[in-house]
Amino acid sequence: MIHYKVTHKTTYKYEEPVSLCHNETHLIPRDLPYQERLGYEIEILPEPAVQQEREDFYGNTVSYFALQNNHKYLEVIARSEVQVSAPEPPDLKESPPWEVARDAILHDPDSGFMSVREFVFDSLRIYAFSDLEAYAQVSFTPNRPLLEATMDLTSRIHKDFKFDPEATNVSTPLETILKKRRGVCQDFAHLAIGCLRSLGLAARYISGYLETLPPPGQPKLVGADVSHAWVSVFCPEQGWIDFDPTNNQIPTSQYITLAWGRDYSDVSPLKGIIFGGGKKNTLSVSVDVERQSTETPPHTNEAAAR
Repeated sequence: MIHYKVTHKTTYKYEEPVSLCHNETHLIPRDLPYQERLGYEIEILPEPAVQQEREDFYGNTVSYFALQNNHKYLEVIARSEVQVSAPEPPDLKESPPWEVARDAILHDPDSGFMSVREFVFDSLRIYAFSDLEAYAQVSFTPNRPLLEATMDLTSRIHKDFKFDPEATNVSTPLETILKKRRGVCQDFAHLAIGCLRSLGLAARYISGYLETLPPPGQPKLVGADVSHAWVSVFCPEQGWIDFDPTNNQIPTSQYITLAWGRDYSDVSPLKGIIFGGGKKNTLSVSVDVERQSTETPPHTNEAAAR
């Protein structure tokens, strides 16, 4: 079990005054069997006229706020504390053949699959197409265990695609990502989910944080941690199992889960609408994941470099 303190700071500076804004955040960690939320707060500057919380359809905690007076900047600081333990690693070869899992999800009358089925279908930013299915089928050969095939897909994306924050933006379509073979963690998660769904499997998008470690002998830089995204696939015999194609691994205790949904649009850290502001606005984001315990992690990660 590792104890973390997380600070996620987002700052907008506007060219002209904004008269009104409505926003919502997905910045509050979930409570999970392997993750305990110890506390959190959302600080907003200037002080909002309205601020409240709700639970969305997927059980994520959403914070809503509105500013109703003129302002030329907006700062949202989310602070949270969590304890995380690594989920028990699954036996990849002991999972059912992927075709058996697919058929169970789509056709088994068990009511437990009802909430899973929506993750098989297209969503706003993820949709199936023939080239995507062809890429997936290299890993999903006949009768291959579902989790073994998903790990192979995860490894292939890690190998075939280069991390490049300049190559894409939040609206880049999957066809472009598949063609360019470049992107960021959000793109690789969308790609993996699209591959899985193209075969009739259920997959969801996970938003969270990943603790990054400095090179030996060097201090950790403030703001050097990152928001991260990975994927979870549903296995009828084992439930939801997470995979990280950006780092070619199954998530460990260095991963902090914020929210999940069909794709990024369901769980973006901060989104909203503004009235005014002009055209030349600036955005800055910094994340600090501060380890409070002295436990040594099993290995480092490539989130900052890949």
